[in-house]
Amino acid sequence: MLSAYLMNIIEKFQYQPLERITYPSGARHYICPVTGNKLPSVTTILDATADKTTLLEWRKRVGDKKADEEKKHAVDLGSLMHTHLEKYILGEQRPGGNNHIRLMAERMADQIIHRGLVHVDEVWGSEVMLYLSQLFAGTTDVVGVYKGKPAIMDFKTAKKLRTRKMVDDYFHQLGAYGIAHDDMHQTDIRTGIIFMVSRDCDYQEFVIEGDEFQDYKMRFLRRFEQFVARLSDTK
Repeated sequence: MLSAYLMNIIEKFQYQPLERITYPSGARHYICPVTGNKLPSVTTILDATADKTTLLEWRKRVGDKKADEEKKHAVDLGSLMHTHLEKYILGEQRPGGNNHIRLMAERMADQIIHRGLVHVDEVWGSEVMLYLSQLFAGTTDVVGVYKGKPAIMDFKTAKKLRTRKMVDDYFHQLGAYGIAHDDMHQTDIRTGIIFMVSRDCDYQEFVIEGDEFQDYKMRFLRRFEQFVARLSDTK
């Protein structure tokens, strides 16, 4: 299907792709275009410094096979929903198909389109790769203007509805992208939005802005320091 209307895409900044490496462990690095160094991804940093107690307890309860199947399903669904949204933003043909996961991804993407993206006034870039030289890199789903404010925006899927506390790591992620974008393009972005939809197509929107957004920038840098310290301990 084609988009019902074209989004307002403004090429305000020159966003360049970065070479990306994903290791068998799932860890991801980007090649810094300035130094050639491998920079850990934002998601890799957050994963390495996260409290995984609840996740490990769940894996122990359901077993490795079931846990791996569930993880693959979530990754496949999330990837396909992201493709729907990226194609929609660019005004390109969205994925087709009638199997269960394809239909689910389409319905979930529609929720974000009709309830979230309708409030995006401008799109400066989609799938924007960002980095802070010598430190970290990552890819945010959208950079643009949301309800009149410059913003970093990310799309997320969930098995069920989340509380604000449950998406704390996503706020760290937005803060990291804000740091990198400000450094690369001399901006002062102070708003971040998570557009989230569950498998039951329940839509949620989480916004951080102003001092809270600035605080998450600092909190991510502390997570980065923890990440570096743990690397040093393993050497």
